[in-house]
Amino acid sequence: MRSPGSLLSFLAATALLLTACGSERASSADAGVGPTGRPSTTRVDDPGKDGVRITSLTLPTASPSPSPSPTRRTSVSADSLRLDGDSGISATFDVTNSGAKTLTYSINFTFMSSDGGAMSGQSATVRDVGPGKTVRGTVRAGKLPPSTPRITRVKVLDVTKVPAGEAPAQPGTCPASGIRVSADKGDAAMGLRIVGLHLDNCGTRDYTVDGYPQLELLDDDFGPVDGIRILHGSGGITAGAGPDEQPRRVLLKPGESARASLVWRNTTEAGTAVDVPYVRVRAKTGADPVTVTPHLDLGTTGKLGVRPWVKANG
Repeated sequence: MRSPGSLLSFLAATALLLTACGSERASSADAGVGPTGRPSTTRVDDPGKDGVRITSLTLPTASPSPSPSPTRRTSVSADSLRLDGDSGISATFDVTNSGAKTLTYSINFTFMSSDGGAMSGQSATVRDVGPGKTVRGTVRAGKLPPSTPRITRVKVLDVTKVPAGEAPAQPGTCPASGIRVSADKGDAAMGLRIVGLHLDNCGTRDYTVDGYPQLELLDDDFGPVDGIRILHGSGGITAGAGPDEQPRRVLLKPGESARASLVWRNTTEAGTAVDVPYVRVRAKTGADPVTVTPHLDLGTTGKLGVRPWVKANG
């Protein structure tokens, strides 16, 4: 039989232990998630697309959470438990160049749930892949909302590749020419397409352009596309894009930029529709070429408008 003193000590210790357990449980419920465990990497048997093949998918795992508070949401995807906000999901991929030229690849991926829903779209650029070479890369799903269904697979959406010496400069870098040329994603409405061309003087000397960018339309094998008229200005394409500025001499000091644009319609009538995946751009005659990928769906119109360089605002 316990003495009154020892019984009181036993009850006090028990109460202290229960209080500590209750505090730990409440803290986990407030966080809404349990601690993450070791990531799980699964090999992927992917036939690939245009030389790009998914090889593995890495997903975080989660340890069982303590009993949560009934007043809080408990169905939290294990994919969103990283404390730094990143989902912890990634995929490795191989890029194999089976061609005869060194290429730079731009790849769009989508991370998907088990029902095929797209949960996260990501892109990657792999530069200077030599003929017959294979380069391995990694793409991350990034931050995801806590309510995102669990991701189970990743897919290569599309691949574009350009000759490495003509690839647009990597963001934050400046080519030896001191001039950076790029294209934006464009705008499409009621069959009218407009893609902006951007010219940045990232060098240390003034740079002058006069008139229109010089264009070459290229097919999938980087050969010339014939039968398309390149018109100066957009008036021969549409009156709905606003008036063109008159071509003039544009002086760009270091740090300044200019813009031009490609304008076309994708109308399809009699004949064979023409798609142009690549456009080789020179800021002016004699400038280094840069190949961009606006994917011109010209339909059967047979023409493309180009607006002149104008100094960009700001």
